[in-house]
Amino acid sequence: MLINSETIFSMTQANQNFSQVARTVDSKGEAVIFKNNKPKYIVLDVDDNDLLIDLSEDEKIEIVAKRILNKYLGAFKELAK
Repeated sequence: MLINSETIFSMTQANQNFSQVARTVDSKGEAVIFKNNKPKYIVLDVDDNDLLIDLSEDEKIEIVAKRILNKYLGAFKELAK
């Protein structure tokens, strides 16, 4: 993932001045918020991001189900015993 240095904000900056983050998203299309010197969050303009809007309900459910399965795979395996 390539990150434009003009769209990077620290967690502290974003917390203290979210309007600046929002203005950056308006002009650049996204902002990346770093936590502990690592990218943690991406702020996107929903109106300009076709990837988020064009998903069908089934595709959204599949994405969420996959995330839950990956996160709790150990617990599911234990329950299956």
